[in-house]
Amino acid sequence: MADSDSLVALITGAASGMGLALAKDLLAKNWRVALLDISQAGPSIASELGPSAVYFHSDVSSWESQAAAFGGAFKTWGRIDFVALNAGIDDKEDFFGPTADADGNPVKPNLKTVDVNLVAVFYGIRLATHYFRKNEGRGGKIVLTSSDAGLYALVGVPQYTACKHGLVGITRSMAPILAKEKITINAVLPAFVPTGLAPPGLIDAWPKEHITPMSTVLKAFNMFVDNDEMTGETGECSLDTVYLRKQPEYANESQRWGREEGGKVWALVYPG
Repeated sequence: MADSDSLVALITGAASGMGLALAKDLLAKNWRVALLDISQAGPSIASELGPSAVYFHSDVSSWESQAAAFGGAFKTWGRIDFVALNAGIDDKEDFFGPTADADGNPVKPNLKTVDVNLVAVFYGIRLATHYFRKNEGRGGKIVLTSSDAGLYALVGVPQYTACKHGLVGITRSMAPILAKEKITINAVLPAFVPTGLAPPGLIDAWPKEHITPMSTVLKAFNMFVDNDEMTGETGECSLDTVYLRKQPEYANESQRWGREEGGKVWALVYPG
């Protein structure tokens, strides 16, 4: 990639937590950063970060809103080199609660979590790919913020768990195809990191010896940003270590064939 003083990053969910920490880290390395968020504090945060930061109000669950923000970032600097699809929310309803309204009819579930944590990521990958294709053959890098809930079930939080598992699958599924265009895609999977995403009371109740520091998450992001060859990797961040987690072992040789040699058959139907 080009020298860091000319590189442009776009980060969703950038006004707090991991997104803001990543923005500050990149700015300290002379990147220019587009911060996407729905926070009313976004403009003032970008102003405090300096002239190399710009804020775009964006509801990432809306294609139109996210596309407008990507377009604004590209118009501002004429390029996008790295995209961190980091925005996320927790489950917004008790999926195991009442299922009927006052008249006894089934109530449609609130799937906003899926819209933000999964659908919006597909939007972001499509937009990143679009703008990376304008980089004169240089490609680009995508990092998804998954979670250790992408590996282990978070009991009672099904939407969040499903989405974070989905991001692991997206990373592994899309990497070989995107690599043909010099686009890498990886995922960070943090364990418990105290951020505004945590429900009230959870941070105080969580034992300090089981808290993963933000520095470990930044270590994972930097590993994926700095390496031009690493793709399809999922970095589990626990305590002070980043663990590169592989997909489960094949159950038998038939399953191995189905994913390796059988890939030639799949390619007849899905030629990407």
